[in-house]
Amino acid sequence: MLKIQPTHVDGNSTKLAARRYPIGAELQGECVSFRVWAPDCKAVEVVIDQPRAERQPAAGRLTSDGDGYYGGQYQLIAGDRYWFRLDGSNVLLPDPASRYQPNGPEGASQIVDHGAFAWSDQAWPGLPLADGPILYELHIGAFTPAGTWQTAAEQLPELAKLGITTLEVMPICEFPGEFGWSYDGANLFAPTHLYGTPDDMRAFIDAAHRLGIGVVMDIVYNHLGSVGENLLTKFSESYFSKADPTEWGKSVNFDGPGSAGVREFFLANARYWIDEFHVDGFRIDATQAFNDQSKPHIVTEVCRTARQAANNRRIFMIGESEPQDSDLLRSEPAGGHGLDANWNDDFHHSAMVRLTGHSEAYFSDHHGDSAEFVASAEWGYLFQGQRYAWQKNPRGKPALDLPAACFINYLQNHDQVGNSVRGERVHRLTSPGRFRAMTAVLLLGPQTPLLLQGQEFASSAPFIYFNDCGPDLGPAVRAGRGKFMRQFPSANSDAVQNLLPDPADPAGFQRCKLDFSERETHADVYLMHGDLIRLRQSDPVLNSRKTLQIRGGTLGKDAFFLRFFAGADLTGPSRILLVNFGVELHLPSIANPLIAPPRGQQWQTLWASESPQYGGRGVADPETEEGWRISGESAVLLASQSIPPSQTAEGGKSHSKQHEPGIPVEK
Repeated sequence: MLKIQPTHVDGNSTKLAARRYPIGAELQGECVSFRVWAPDCKAVEVVIDQPRAERQPAAGRLTSDGDGYYGGQYQLIAGDRYWFRLDGSNVLLPDPASRYQPNGPEGASQIVDHGAFAWSDQAWPGLPLADGPILYELHIGAFTPAGTWQTAAEQLPELAKLGITTLEVMPICEFPGEFGWSYDGANLFAPTHLYGTPDDMRAFIDAAHRLGIGVVMDIVYNHLGSVGENLLTKFSESYFSKADPTEWGKSVNFDGPGSAGVREFFLANARYWIDEFHVDGFRIDATQAFNDQSKPHIVTEVCRTARQAANNRRIFMIGESEPQDSDLLRSEPAGGHGLDANWNDDFHHSAMVRLTGHSEAYFSDHHGDSAEFVASAEWGYLFQGQRYAWQKNPRGKPALDLPAACFINYLQNHDQVGNSVRGERVHRLTSPGRFRAMTAVLLLGPQTPLLLQGQEFASSAPFIYFNDCGPDLGPAVRAGRGKFMRQFPSANSDAVQNLLPDPADPAGFQRCKLDFSERETHADVYLMHGDLIRLRQSDPVLNSRKTLQIRGGTLGKDAFFLRFFAGADLTGPSRILLVNFGVELHLPSIANPLIAPPRGQQWQTLWASESPQYGGRGVADPETEEGWRISGESAVLLASQSIPPSQTAEGGKSHSKQHEPGIPVEK
């Protein structure tokens, strides 16, 4: 039998030695310390699954140590598996804080030695946030054909070469089925066995850090999937609130009776990923779905806990906020939640309307015209408290004072591509010229850019909603997807509804996997993304992130320009990004002082989307002696350069010159 260690302090309390976390199974020398929150139970036992040959099948009773917790120490080693039995039931349950579920979310839990992995990132300082991160969202299961941490790690050198600084990894906690987006998590402390072992995840993050890449983890704390709900409620009904449910399941109880143990569970989870897996921050899913009237709010506490766990390591805390709550981005003393950045749906919606011509459902308040792109570059969110017709209410909060880096812009992410009929990538929905021009707006603009896996080489793989939800939930999930899509008039017919992929179809999931040979077959697009990222990171004006000033102007409904200044001194070196999504423009003059070059300088073409190496038609200087000629469906980046003395002597010509090898751009 297992030996229960003598841990009693008094008749109803258990003293556990040097635990790292308030819940879960932890190795302590030759023993394992167990602790579980089960306030609805009168007795909790640990049952060993498939004990080693020298031991007999065994169970040991845990001791109540107050506030609904049960604990005890047993002689076990890493790799041993166990269950919990509640109140003498014949039903065996996995640990709610299991570190690994090798047979899935409803199987036995496995003891993990968190200290066995040999980290090599001791010198890793965290994310270089001052230089402005380049985010890359990926799904481990669909990123590579094998869908594992190990094969994903093989692609890290190429991502580093491209210039990616931060990976935003879709949820990786254990979930039911053989594939899924994992927003229906079941075991929040256990990396899913589908992608490898916990140490495989550690090895991936360690390899990323060696290449200078941070790893931000997408966490879902506002709800769990049905399997997770069922598991937690066996231990306590207090895990979930009687308040209105979220769109996806029961609300987590962060502020009602019994919520102290619930909050401790989730805060321990946040600390666990930062500490034991060295993740570099979180993307907190659907912050608007947290039902919490507490002070401080649970999002604030998650952010604070994560930063404390990181110690001096720089982490990046991201929020998803459908109502665009800018208070998430303010410091605690200023009444905010302390996050670093929020996803910016406004930019995406304007971009998609401009690229596709469709403005329906939640895109209907966006026109995709030049004024929206100028306002977006200058101010981030477009809706900061004014009326939003689609919702018939004001949307957003004032954010005019927030820096551009607080807003994460994207043309594609898992939600927006998945929330379409076929999950098609944006380059399939627009013209090549507009796609190139909009990519320049994304990657050269002042906000923080995010790419969806494969976007950098115009992947032919779709990204649909996939979820191996099983025969019981499958029909409801399919019906829910169809109902959601009917908000789009273009998808409301039965004919289009019949085109919607079945989320549970394994073939659909397989179609979403990337083909990395397309880096070569789509080399022009891949080159363009790399060149734009390098420009963003190396150009002395574009990379002046702390002092960068943005001003802009419109050149009609389809065209606009952005002027980049390296600081408050608007007389120094600067850049202009000219963008035209419409037909070619011929302008004898432009009555806007932002178009004038700095004193004694002229404009030089530094980069052009229509360069033949990107698949374009060719490059022409936009400024001529007859005025401005701005090509249709194009973007051009101009840099200010001192006028050569020879030109000054000839009469002070100041029209732009195309960049030639050996002509440096003035710093």
